[in-house]
Amino acid sequence: MYRAYVCSPLGGNITANIENAKRYSQYVFKCGMAPVIPHFYALVLNDDNPEERNLGMQAGISLLWVCDEVWVFGNQITDGMKKEIRFAEKLNIKVRYISENALQKMEVI
Repeated sequence: MYRAYVCSPLGGNITANIENAKRYSQYVFKCGMAPVIPHFYALVLNDDNPEERNLGMQAGISLLWVCDEVWVFGNQITDGMKKEIRFAEKLNIKVRYISENALQKMEVI
């Protein structure tokens, strides 16, 4: 099964953003791919602690090495997401931008 890295906001309202990541992951499954979800590191690391946030970001980016694509969700691209996208591009990993409209309709891409 191909793997899609879920790239979406985490900081700020972490609880809501993790719920969004769950929804995005359901969409990835519906499209026939396995989601790779770095957001769940926030369940064991403190995102308000700069060292732990950095550790989580590094761990998330390390997952890109095993992903086939990066799927970008959400209406904004955060600095953390920009780092993930740039790294994926350096690895020649395809980056897709998933619109909220496609997501709401659960349109398979």
